[in-house]
Amino acid sequence: MTQISIIVPCYNQAQYLPECLQSVIDQTYSDWECIIVNDGSPDNTEEVALEWIAKDSRIKYIKKENGGLSSARNTGIEIAIGKWILPLDSDDKIGNKYLEFATEVIESNPNIGLVYANAYMFGDQNCAWKLPPYSFKAMLRSNMIYCSALYKKEDWLTVGGYDSKMKHGWEDWEFWINMLGTTKQEVYKLDYVGFYYRIKNNSMIYNLARNEEVIKEKIKYVFKKHIDLYLENFGTYQSLLDTIDDLNYNVYLYKEKVNRFERNPVIKLFKKIYKLFH
Repeated sequence: MTQISIIVPCYNQAQYLPECLQSVIDQTYSDWECIIVNDGSPDNTEEVALEWIAKDSRIKYIKKENGGLSSARNTGIEIAIGKWILPLDSDDKIGNKYLEFATEVIESNPNIGLVYANAYMFGDQNCAWKLPPYSFKAMLRSNMIYCSALYKKEDWLTVGGYDSKMKHGWEDWEFWINMLGTTKQEVYKLDYVGFYYRIKNNSMIYNLARNEEVIKEKIKYVFKKHIDLYLENFGTYQSLLDTIDDLNYNVYLYKEKVNRFERNPVIKLFKKIYKLFH
């Protein structure tokens, strides 16, 4: 049985797909399959995917009607044969020892249900992504684990996969809450830069950060869906109200970071150059 299935949804990201797939092929650990899911992309995703299938038989390709990121991930995981799942967005990359180090942890501790690593942001920003320490209670307040962490396929089956109603981001946060809240398993963070997150000024997450109403709706949706977990961890409705205030404050801080980024004179200059050539 293949140990790890890497799921790569792709929508209008064909230009980044080769870099993503090369990071998979470069892995020092070889017992993997990689499933590219074309989510009805209007660009040349299929052409690029077929080129890479010819390079490595472990790479597979399926095409579906556009249904959003959650739907694309679920479609790929449904046919995955790996015991462990690693989602990887088509514009991101993984470090070449990520699977090797994660497998060592997985095989030595059966109580661990999720493994992730240190992260680095590249593209329109280039810096270490400083992730706060994990605790489930902190996770209920805000996400601190990016989407490309390894977890068991059986746990994906247990919770019913990613919520396809969440089409505007944060679907990974809701999935972690659902999975970890249900399975009560341990989480392990590798002391290794294993994930590279591409920053793009026009990305869905970047645009989401500037839409306060969408953010509030997402928080409200997750909160209501998992109200039992919030009550279990915070105890009273007053505590929950305090948590909501904290979440709203995190939204404010997030927007402030985006605004500072946009006010940066270097970024302004790059935007002007970008518009000039497009």
